[in-house]
Parts: sequence; C-alpha cells; structure tokens
Amino acid sequence: MGNADLFACPSVVRVHYSPQSAIGNAEDLMKYKSVVITKKGGPEVLKIVENDLREPDANEVRIRIRFAGIGATDVIMRSGYYPFAPKIPFAPGYEIVGIVDAVGDRVADITPGQRVAALTVHGGYAEYIYLPPEELVPVPEGLDSAEALSLILNYVTAYQMMYRVAQVKEGQTIVVTGASGGVGTALLQLGKVAGAKTMYGTASKSKHKLVEELGGIPIDYRIENVARVIKEKEPEGVDAAFDAVGACSARRLYRTLKPGGILVSFGMMSSVHDGKANVASEIWSFLVPAMLRMLPGKRRVESYGITMIYRKDPKPFREDLPKLFQLLAEGRIKPVIADILPLEEAARANEMLEKGEVRGKLVLKCSEA
Repeated sequence: MGNADLFACPSVVRVHYSPQSAIGNAEDLMKYKSVVITKKGGPEVLKIVENDLREPDANEVRIRIRFAGIGATDVIMRSGYYPFAPKIPFAPGYEIVGIVDAVGDRVADITPGQRVAALTVHGGYAEYIYLPPEELVPVPEGLDSAEALSLILNYVTAYQMMYRVAQVKEGQTIVVTGASGGVGTALLQLGKVAGAKTMYGTASKSKHKLVEELGGIPIDYRIENVARVIKEKEPEGVDAAFDAVGACSARRLYRTLKPGGILVSFGMMSSVHDGKANVASEIWSFLVPAMLRMLPGKRRVESYGITMIYRKDPKPFREDLPKLFQLLAEGRIKPVIADILPLEEAARANEMLEKGEVRGKLVLKCSEA
C-alpha cells in the first residue's frame, strides 16, 4: 500500500457492529458512522462502518459526539494487547465531548441538548455513542468543546499524577518525557500552576520551542543522554520524574531522583513501532517499575494508569475534571491542539501520531454542531 492509499479516506462498508454498551435489536431507520479497528496492525486497519441508530435503553443516554481524542493508547489498542480494550473489531476513542441526543426512560437529571464529557476508553471514533448516565460529566457553558475534550484524558492524567501521586509542591524540580505530546504539555502547564521552580522536558529538536513556551527546559532525547544532562544541571537530583516511554527510560530517570524523589511511570510508547507491539518490551515496561521499587533507598516509584483507577473508583475523575474545566475558564491552562481532523481521517491522524509529527493533542471532529 502506497502513501497515497494510506491517507485516502477508507470506503464505507455496511456491517452490523454494536459499539460499547449497545444491546437489543437495532431499528433499521437511520445509520451513523464509526471507525473500527478491523484487525491488528497499522493505521490502515481502521475502517469506516455504518451502524444502526436506535433508541437508548431505559438506563442509557444517546450522545451525538462532537469531538473525540486521538492518543497513544489508540495505537497500543491496534496492537491487540491493551488490557481494557474489547475484542477486535471495535471503535477506539478514549474520550469524547458531545450533545445529549436522547435519554432512556429511567434516566434523571440529564436532558437532551446538554453538553457532556466522558472517559469512554473505547467507542469514541463515532458519530454517536450510548453510555450510562453516571459516566457523564457536564461541560460548563463558555468553554470551547475541542479544548474541553483535551482535558478529559490528558489533563486528568497529568493532574492526578502531579497532585494525587507525586504531590508536586512550589519550588520543586520535575522532569517530563514526551514533553511535546498531549500529556507532556499538560504536565508542563500544570507544573507551572503548581509552582514548580524548574521543569525539564524531553522532545525532538523541532519541538523544543514548544517546550520552552510552556516553561520547560528542552532536552533532545535523540542525541543527548537525558539522565546525564539532568544530573549535570541538578547534581542533587530532581523531585519528580514523569515517564511516558517505558522500561529503559524509567530506569535512567530513576537515577536522576534526589532522596525522597518520585518516579511516576505512565506509558510504554517505546513498545510500539509501525503499529506492531513488542510484547517483551511491554512486559518489561510493567516489570521495571516494580523492580525499582525493591531497591534500597528513599526514592519512590509509582505506576499510574487512569483507566485502572477510574474503574476501581470513578470519584477522583469526577472531582478532578471539573477543577480542570475551572482552570481552563480562568485561562490558567490552555490545551495545545495540534490539529482537528474529520472522523473520516482517523487513519491519517493515527499515522501522524506514530510518526511523531504531533505537537500537543490531535482531535477528531465527529459531527457538526
């Protein structure tokens, strides 16, 4: 398949695919589109399908999705090894902002026309989605929908790691890997809100200006030894390091911590190349933080995963997202949106992400206002 074919909009195929919580017999009156992972592989496995639009069940809300997020987890899902993903085929899409279109007979306090946000984990690459009402968070008036969308996964992840896990305080020093990405840019902005004195961010040379604009000191991970650079600049060590890369990166960052410092491991992007997962690398990325925790000394190591936490207890997410909406309304944070692409270009968006061409957050526009 040539590049022209890869970036072309895929043809629409008619299949009876039921996303997320859809159950029961579909009414063959109206159709809606979603983008589905059809098999393991690269962006080319994403295909547009048509689904039957039905009425919501008694305890469901039907949402017309306005925007959905594109993220690193979508890439991992295509590898077939993401633990919280359903069996292929399914629509990826970790977070959405949309308009309530219809509500079930037993749903209270949610009305059609209301704008809501949700951490869907999957199902977001679609024009419509069906969700239980308890998973919805109202989006305040006056906020841009695409910017609000950018807070759901990336900023809640960054917020919880910054405040609930690492508990970064004013005057401290932090390190962020993948600093030009969705979570990385959020960490730099929230580090500034927290009063961090010095922030280091790893990124390729072309993205250093963005890191600097967000208050970080850029380090080119491609040609520099990150741990050595940090140790030279911070001989006593740093207070907190946030790692999105995986095993080797986590091990090196551990050595940059001061006594009492903390390493938060939250990603394993080094485990996926060209849409294919290196299973051994994934396992190693899970094991290394556990092994580091066994080392003597006062340095701490924590692993963070928003879905695992959310499914165990959704209360922190429901508390933190409104706080971020407020910070957005006050202008204290400003999501860096790389691009907004139509739903039909989901494969192209995934390709851009894998090639490292993205500065900030990629967003899919799933329907018109």
